[in-house]
Amino acid sequence: MEDESNFNRVNVKKDRIYAVGCNQAFDGKVFTFNGVFSNATPGPLAPALKNEIPGIVNVGRVSHGIASLFTIGEKSIYENGFNIDPSVFDIFTFKFVEGNAKDAFKELYSVVITEKMAKQFFANEKNLLGKTFKVDNDKSYVISGVIKDLPLNTSFQFDWVAPFEITLAKETYLKDNWYANSINTFVELSPSANINSINSLLYGMVQKKGAEKSNTRLFLFGMNDWRLRANFQNGKQSGGLIQYVHLFSIIAWIILAIACINFMNLATARSEKRAKEVGVKKVLGAGKKTLIGQFIGEALFMAALSVIVGIVIVGFVLPLFNELVQKNLELGLDNPLHIAALVVITVVCGVFAGSYPALYLSSFNPVYAFKGMKLKGSGASVVRKGLVVLQFSISIVLIISTVIIYQQIQHIKNRDLGYDRFDLITMKTQGTMISNFAAIKQDLLATGAVENVALNSMNTLYTGDNGPISNLSWQGKNPNINVLISYRSVSPGFISTAGMKMAEGREFVDSKLDSTNILVTESFAKLMGKGSAIGKIITFQNYNMHIVGVVKDFVYGDMYGSPDPVLFACLPQEGKLMYVRMKPNGNTERNLAKIAAVMKRNNPQYPFQYNFLDDQFNLIFTSEMLVGKLSRIFAMLAIIISCLGLFGLSAYTAERRTKEIGIRKVLGASVANVTGLLSREFLQLVFISSLIALPIAWWSMKSWLNNYSYRVSISWWVFAAACVVAMLIALMTISFQSIKAALANPVKSLRSE
Repeated sequence: MEDESNFNRVNVKKDRIYAVGCNQAFDGKVFTFNGVFSNATPGPLAPALKNEIPGIVNVGRVSHGIASLFTIGEKSIYENGFNIDPSVFDIFTFKFVEGNAKDAFKELYSVVITEKMAKQFFANEKNLLGKTFKVDNDKSYVISGVIKDLPLNTSFQFDWVAPFEITLAKETYLKDNWYANSINTFVELSPSANINSINSLLYGMVQKKGAEKSNTRLFLFGMNDWRLRANFQNGKQSGGLIQYVHLFSIIAWIILAIACINFMNLATARSEKRAKEVGVKKVLGAGKKTLIGQFIGEALFMAALSVIVGIVIVGFVLPLFNELVQKNLELGLDNPLHIAALVVITVVCGVFAGSYPALYLSSFNPVYAFKGMKLKGSGASVVRKGLVVLQFSISIVLIISTVIIYQQIQHIKNRDLGYDRFDLITMKTQGTMISNFAAIKQDLLATGAVENVALNSMNTLYTGDNGPISNLSWQGKNPNINVLISYRSVSPGFISTAGMKMAEGREFVDSKLDSTNILVTESFAKLMGKGSAIGKIITFQNYNMHIVGVVKDFVYGDMYGSPDPVLFACLPQEGKLMYVRMKPNGNTERNLAKIAAVMKRNNPQYPFQYNFLDDQFNLIFTSEMLVGKLSRIFAMLAIIISCLGLFGLSAYTAERRTKEIGIRKVLGASVANVTGLLSREFLQLVFISSLIALPIAWWSMKSWLNNYSYRVSISWWVFAAACVVAMLIALMTISFQSIKAALANPVKSLRSE
């Protein structure tokens, strides 16, 4: 929780750093691109902001993410980075170990690298300034700086940065095109800046700069919200990971409270055994305050011991937890705040857990204690039972939540996406992969490991390269249509390679034959009115394009939503990714080795690097899968601790009813009769817990599922199964004490009578 709350704290100016995001309205809905590396702003925006908007003291542009091949001698490694304005060094906080921010970008082809990247190429060598890399087997870049590695809990992650002027030289439209939202813009505000005033000026800025038809509405999005409050719904901020931080914080405190409650139950369960001790001390003159101090002291000692044991356990399990949550957390016992927090937790838990037993035990009448008479405490019994009901209610809610979260993740992962994500790899097109595509494709098919090969300008899973439908026209077009269209440039055979299906018509078969032909998805075809879309002509920038096929809708971008319309053009030269469909049921390692050999032969200057589309698909659900795993862990902890509480209460009850059980056995009660008698009371408590937990679980899961347009239905059997599991766990827990009491010799319990 601390790590998430401290996200981006490495940046000294984080309270004054903002990303420029944008809202775009299509078909009655507002789509938000929050600006945090979402390529949401036009190129000319940055200089205009600094010159025209008061309160903005610094502006920096950051390109889209770039994976480039860095080469020194025989060593070549793909590294991720950005092209940035020099002002970005002033906005964000970077610690230079070699060089400085002022001189970092004096040369156009210069690069600042992280210590991690430096070690990959130079091991522990120092004085790296002036050394050169070959980047993408083209330009030579000079190392102009080395910065300390960035912590994992920061949004701005990279291995290298280079001057933004390189991006401007390649993508010249960025200098004056206010329609193309394709870069990231970050600003630093003055301490006295008024956010609302700046946002009001930003709202219509794009339109005032000549892009009258643009529906882009700019706004500032503060760094303090980038990590935990990054979700937007219909143009308004709607929470984010902060909901999970709050949820798991509350659950953690609840589990801690349950543990304290269990201490109370276990302490009072042993009350009969300590009654004579209290009686003797009272006869010898001990006052109530002295006894209370003793029992609270014992609780504090147990709490302190528990903290020490807990620290040891955390030390062992922390590496596993780090692997689970993909973080690099440390105990931080050298941090005074952590030590203070441990002391506070020890005192609070000790006093909270020990207060009730201390008051209860210190109130014993010594006369009753010496005579072995039953100690009264009906009110305390009700409290203890109520606490057990609370414990199991929480456990049942967590069991149900865990199952439904798992069902939702599986529901979306098993959704018909409209393409086959299995046995499909993607490779970034580099070197001669496009110019030599025909030969590469032929060689790959000849290996016997590959079924098909094609090019695509975008990853099938993601959004990007989109624009308003107002850019397109056709005969009979409804002028009121306003939707977002995605554009894809592909090679012939891409549809079959991706495993997509044609609804009608054909896919591209030849680059020259289909140079003026296009494909559209079903949702696009519906926008064009009744009848078949085949043969219709769409005009874009004075170019007439003929529809030759309609592709069945496929899911991309928002995996929980409905697919947006897509237009495919046959432009293999625009391909950014090569898709390779491997034959099913083959040996994956052997097939990859064959593909690697072909790529090395045809594109020798670039190492073979690939991604499985299925792995990229799974990455989309990282947050949901993590929530599911943490829910299971918390559910198990809550169940275990609740069972300890039930164990304590059953031990307490069995101890108080020892003589009653002895009399029943003398009168002929069997072991089964006695076990059932003792178990019935506790099973009733679990039944009450189920009645309380079911509506709470239904409401909470219904609210959670409402965040997803494509969601699983809540099944009644999940609730029934959770209640049955809770009953069985409770029965197994109390059976030990019940059977032990039932098997006890009645002579021992009645000999004092």
